[in-house]
Amino acid sequence: MSHLLRIALPDVPGSLGTVASAIGMAGANITAIEIVEQRPDGTAVDDVFVEFEPGVMPDMVVSAVHRLDGVRVLWVSRYAAAGNLHLDLEAVEVITQHPARAAERLVDLAPRTFRSDWALVAAGYDGEVQLVHASPGAPQLPAEGAGWFPADKPQRPDVDGWDGFSDTVIGLAPLGSPDRIIAFGRHGGPEILDSELARLAHLAALTASIEANPA
Repeated sequence: MSHLLRIALPDVPGSLGTVASAIGMAGANITAIEIVEQRPDGTAVDDVFVEFEPGVMPDMVVSAVHRLDGVRVLWVSRYAAAGNLHLDLEAVEVITQHPARAAERLVDLAPRTFRSDWALVAAGYDGEVQLVHASPGAPQLPAEGAGWFPADKPQRPDVDGWDGFSDTVIGLAPLGSPDRIIAFGRHGGPEILDSELARLAHLAALTASIEANPA
């Protein structure tokens, strides 16, 4: 089973090689690396996909990485679809091919595209919330819409008061108007990065444009 490690490390030459060596010495084989974010403080965030050798546990690899100066593992989890570095392009291709169902298709793809547990599209009008489309595992929306509407920009909403989802992190973006949003969530993290919100907003804007102007 593949695993995903999200790692923060110094954004300097040789840093990633040092991390890769530590992971290899701990008994894991790297299958792909994706640069997620480069931060103003001189650190980078990378997603590292690995296959563990028999008998190797995740905490063994995490401990090996944490021994490196200035490096820390932000999150580690099982992840079956490792190694696809073109997820956004894949999503664009699919929603372009299905303009009449572009929003639904984006929801179906979002858990893979953003490595999340679920995604949904919802609309809010006059204080009422309607769940338009959702992937398996998506939560029931509170009647008041959790204060999401109107949504005029990408954001990370608070989930206080959601039964069973208090440890969930959520990113959302307007989908064509402030009264319709697309959201995705992860149980237990990792945090939603600014770069991920920007990607979600871009895909949402493209989806709304495709819906409004089908070929």
